[in-house]
Amino acid sequence: KIWLVQELKKVTPDIGVVFLCAGWYATLATMLFESGIRINKIRSFDIDDSCRAIAETFNKPWVKQDWKFKTCTQDIHDINFLEHKYTVKRADGTDCELDDVPDTIINTSCEHIEDFDAWFAKIPKGKLVCLQSNDYVAIDEHVNCVKDSLHFAEMAPLSKVYFTGELPLEKYTRYMRIGIK
Repeated sequence: KIWLVQELKKVTPDIGVVFLCAGWYATLATMLFESGIRINKIRSFDIDDSCRAIAETFNKPWVKQDWKFKTCTQDIHDINFLEHKYTVKRADGTDCELDDVPDTIINTSCEHIEDFDAWFAKIPKGKLVCLQSNDYVAIDEHVNCVKDSLHFAEMAPLSKVYFTGELPLEKYTRYMRIGIK
């Protein structure tokens, strides 16, 4: 995630409204807020409801700042990137409906996404995307690993590529693409 922030800072100083897809505990949101990149707000979407409270605790300063950060329990396949209406929880546990249009779409967990092609197809052309995957097939939940950077490029084609790279780690290699769909 640090790698993503470092490379994204080289691309643009302003990422606007961010949809963090499969955001898990949203530690990336904290890193982005602290990076100096201008951010309107970050919305984190994860299918696992147990992530919500933890993500909002990690990002409490921005939750308190007029919900500059907010998380939603939702399958990312159900996001409408053209104008998304979704439900979040207030501090008292009641529901609140929000709607947003993302400028930037980030998914650092592409290896976990079943039917990645269908999800990626929903992202409109012209959106800034930041994607990460890996080649770590030893984990059952990794249903969408890539073989190499070329495979990732074929899976997630971009009209303009700002960054593509590999980060060799001890057990696997992490791949990243940043660009305009």
